Amino acid sequence: MTAETTAHDEQEIREEAASGSPEDSAIGATGTSEVETGVESTDQAAGQLDDGQLDDDDVDVGVSDEADDSEADDADADDADADDADADDADADDLDADDTDAEDSDDEDSDDEDSDADDMDEEDRLVEEGEIAGDYLEQLLDVLDFDGDIDLDVDGDRAVVSIDGGEDLTKLVGRKGEVLDALQELTRLAVQQATGDRSRLMLDIARWRADRRDRLARLGTEVAERVRASGVREELDPMTPFERKIVHDAVAAVDGVVSESEGMEPKRRVVVLRTS
Repeated sequence: MTAETTAHDEQEIREEAASGSPEDSAIGATGTSEVETGVESTDQAAGQLDDGQLDDDDVDVGVSDEADDSEADDADADDADADDADADDADADDLDADDTDAEDSDDEDSDDEDSDADDMDEEDRLVEEGEIAGDYLEQLLDVLDFDGDIDLDVDGDRAVVSIDGGEDLTKLVGRKGEVLDALQELTRLAVQQATGDRSRLMLDIARWRADRRDRLARLGTEVAERVRASGVREELDPMTPFERKIVHDAVAAVDGVVSESEGMEPKRRVVVLRTS
């Protein structure tokens, strides 16, 4: 190699080094562009950070998620509270039902006790009426100089006083029991004066009412059977309310007939008819 060639080569090397190759220039330009783009993106992101845009979006997303979680928690809490409330209501309803049943049971027991107490009070009242009537009649017999044994009893809803065993007691009965009825009213007035309440006491002397009851019961049965056989209605003699009741009870025991009361006191009577 000559000195001239060597000098020429060195000159080319120096020129290439000074100007660079086209490929290196392209690569350099591309790198610079990418760097500039990255810087611009970085600057833009930094600007967004400065403006609060990125942070707000991220915060909004975070807050939204936290709000959703909070709402879910609140919904779960509400459901739990509702379930607890329903359970409390159900327990309260059960307790109320138990209390109601207990109160009903107590009311029934109380009603039974009140009914028993009323029955005892009514019976005691009737016994008291009989004792007052017995004292009054004993004094009356002493004044009239009649002998007799006084028996006290309770028949249904009335006190019953009977005088038996003495001679000439039929004089205190009279014709068709007229004297007996008068003595019964006097005795009732004596009881009412002592108690302040109207009495329905029944007085019987020498078994006149007891025998009369048996006769009227047989009469009612006989008349009912005749009317059922013949179909023709029959009227009985006028009777007192007590006597009519005895006949009505006897007729009611016979099938195919009924009884009614017609007329006005003191001529009110029992009529027996066949049913169609």
